[in-house]
Amino acid sequence: MVWNSGWRLASAASNSGILGLIGSGSMYPEVLREHIQKCQQATHKPFGVNVPLLYPNIQEIMDIIVEEGVKIVFTSAGNPKTWTTWLKEKDITVVHVVSSVKFALKAQEAGVDAIVAEGFEAGGHNGRDETTTLTLLPMVKEQIHIPLIAAGGIATGQAILATMILGADGVQIGSRFAASVESSAHQRFKQAIVEVKEGGTQLTLKELAPVRLIKNKFYDQIQKLYKTGPTVEQLKALLGRARAKKGMFEGDLDEGELEIGQISGLIHDIKPVAQIVEDLLKEFEAAKSRVLEL
Repeated sequence: MVWNSGWRLASAASNSGILGLIGSGSMYPEVLREHIQKCQQATHKPFGVNVPLLYPNIQEIMDIIVEEGVKIVFTSAGNPKTWTTWLKEKDITVVHVVSSVKFALKAQEAGVDAIVAEGFEAGGHNGRDETTTLTLLPMVKEQIHIPLIAAGGIATGQAILATMILGADGVQIGSRFAASVESSAHQRFKQAIVEVKEGGTQLTLKELAPVRLIKNKFYDQIQKLYKTGPTVEQLKALLGRARAKKGMFEGDLDEGELEIGQISGLIHDIKPVAQIVEDLLKEFEAAKSRVLEL
């Protein structure tokens, strides 16, 4: 949710009765501090911060989280052993995002409080093995004994129920909230999300860090380069810097990296967070009633 989940989205989510997360991956440390403080002013309910562990200034980011009194941290894209104990010693609940059973077991061993198992349907950076949420969830559930949160391809109440039937204790939803009024993404990117059809996204750049994005002009440039048998250096040169910011935050739909999940094919409108949450709960209850009638 880089460039999508700032304090407005996180606080709106928490005020709607779910757990809002600030996406720190697109923020310099002092920008993160500002978003945490504004979120604290906008909601009195719990919220957390998602921290990709591969980013620079990680010590400064963690220090700010502690200084500002954040009590929930979701870590991703790195070794959970590096920070889990440090965070838990400061009375912070730690959840780690994984894309495989192997990494779920490593996260559990590191002492995290819960695990997010994210299938490759998810938008943005993803697992290399391309394991779907439907397959990944029961495999992880079979091996771990701590709470399991499902992610990837979830944007409806029916999907929430399905993941819980497969063993999830809760869900993490990204793409549906990227297309919300409170998302910090550019309006053009939000509109692009609702216009995506089935097959309109693709997982690519696995040699660097696998990422699912909308097929646009930049994606076509990647595919053209692949036909030449590029080196990693050539792929990095094409990617350049700030592609995600250019696409999602600045609204460049041609040259930007437009990260979104496969489920965007089911997202048809841009709504306030409170309405999205209400819709999800109604869909969930209706789906549960149908299942009970079978």
